[in-house]
Amino acid sequence: MKKYVAEFFGTFWLVIGGCGSAVLAANFGGETNPLGLGFLGVSLAFGLTVLTMAYAVGHISGGHFNPAVSFGLFAGKRFNGSDLLPYIMAQVLGAILAGCVLLLIASGKGTLDLSGSNPLATNGYGAHSPGGYNLLSALITEIVMTFMFLIIIMGATDRFAPSGFAPVAIGLGLTLIHLISIPITNTSVNPARSTGVALFSGNTEIIAQLWLFWVAPIIGAVLGGWFYKTFLEADDKTVLNSIDSTLSEELTNR
Repeated sequence: MKKYVAEFFGTFWLVIGGCGSAVLAANFGGETNPLGLGFLGVSLAFGLTVLTMAYAVGHISGGHFNPAVSFGLFAGKRFNGSDLLPYIMAQVLGAILAGCVLLLIASGKGTLDLSGSNPLATNGYGAHSPGGYNLLSALITEIVMTFMFLIIIMGATDRFAPSGFAPVAIGLGLTLIHLISIPITNTSVNPARSTGVALFSGNTEIIAQLWLFWVAPIIGAVLGGWFYKTFLEADDKTVLNSIDSTLSEELTNR
């Protein structure tokens, strides 16, 4: 059960840290207050949640914290299919608990407004896109961003990659993804993250749009996992040939 508990708390921390920074600190004090985090701060918060929990519990569960990542790693033959459903359940439950806790915290001032386009840092398109982007833009963005996220994850955790640095690359990758896509969908690339806050938004339109933030990230992740496994993953022969080539060049230069 340890790996499921790790996924539960890892996803809980991702939603609390990422969505919490957006709800509680992004616009703290208003637009003229320099203490507000803004897009950059929220993007960093999401990246830091993954980075910290990957180091904290990644050795226990693999540090997915995201149903799309679990699907992508399965497609890339890095994850056992028998664990897919339990991982997703643990991730979604962790995200829902985080959404509940975030609602309780944000309600503490007595001024929480859930009537906005993205209450509790929810995801959406059209009227619920921070920049007013339509369904097609949201669909393309979530597929492409999650595809690239899986390429980063697969590459950073490859057995031939430098050891010990994978959480840094993955965390910074998620930060960059948020910097690109917050204006479009408020950035999901994670069905659990979207679900955990949408259920407490009190907005049926946001819940009705939730399907996209399951379908698009999973499509992107599966394509990314498959693509890396098929076209990018190095085998022993390729690595040995690369080493031989490097040594030959060094000897020639000498």
